[in-house]
Amino acid sequence: MINEEKNKNEIVDSICEECKNEEESVKQNLILTGYKVCNSCKISKTIFPI
Repeated sequence: MINEEKNKNEIVDSICEECKNEEESVKQNLILTGYKVCNSCKISKTIFPI
């Protein structure tokens, strides 16, 4: 039961809020910036901040 909850939390933490894809970079960006976005969405928001 505890392992299932831990796995659900890990899956949720690695899903990008913008494109809804599962990426490892989402966890890294969450720690660094506080936003749950993947590297490609982060770059596109930096270049086109609309």
